[in-house]
Amino acid sequence: MKRARIAWAGAVHDAVEAGGQLELLTPAYRGRRLGFDEVVWLPPLAPMPPHRPRTVLALGLNYADHARELAFKPPEEPLAFAKGEASLIGHRAHTVRPAGVQNMHYECELAVVIGREAKGVKRADAYDFVAGYTVANDFAIRDYLENWYRPNLRVKNRDTCTPIGPWLVDAADVPDPMALKLQTTVDGKLTQSGSTADMVFDLPTLIEYFSSFMTLYPGDLILTGTPDGVVDCPVGAVVVCEIEGIGALQTTMVAQANS
Repeated sequence: MKRARIAWAGAVHDAVEAGGQLELLTPAYRGRRLGFDEVVWLPPLAPMPPHRPRTVLALGLNYADHARELAFKPPEEPLAFAKGEASLIGHRAHTVRPAGVQNMHYECELAVVIGREAKGVKRADAYDFVAGYTVANDFAIRDYLENWYRPNLRVKNRDTCTPIGPWLVDAADVPDPMALKLQTTVDGKLTQSGSTADMVFDLPTLIEYFSSFMTLYPGDLILTGTPDGVVDCPVGAVVVCEIEGIGALQTTMVAQANS
């Protein structure tokens, strides 16, 4: 099932894909269908309990071809960094390009949504802790990069710079998340193409690794890295990150507002 979270008629609603439309699950509107253009798309994630932020973990250099593209050898253990939830936006939203930057790149990534509390998970059991999958675009502002191997906060953790969506696809509907084609287009031109089969560290390995030293909770996210083929995204560009069976996530680049 493809699940979405949208804003419509002054309220936030959960919805599912039904016949090329969105079918609302909100009790007062249950069964009502809306077109994709009638709503504001939000990140397809349930809100977290009060006073507990969502953990967002992201992988660097988790595709060998992307590591080569940046003149690095693949890491020997997962190269991870954390992101704040304020960076998350939804499908068809706007990502702000800071004034004066020369290199702001998309990164099409499979995002894993944790379904239940995970601590000390063994690799063989890892998929039991996955609720589903969505598409993420982990924008990177290379101008701010101090070290390719350790991205600092300004590179990866800016507001509006992590679009996700449009759907949360149930784990049961993705038979093999490690064999999905992914691609990115910029203004309709294909610029990135790859497969999740080329990850250096696959999903079970990542879940085992993270849960070995920290507790993962329902709703937490793991962004699993991107293949090669990243290019600069100027103001006005329409970037579409697509993963087979998961969805196509569209983002429009906008200029930073004058302060």
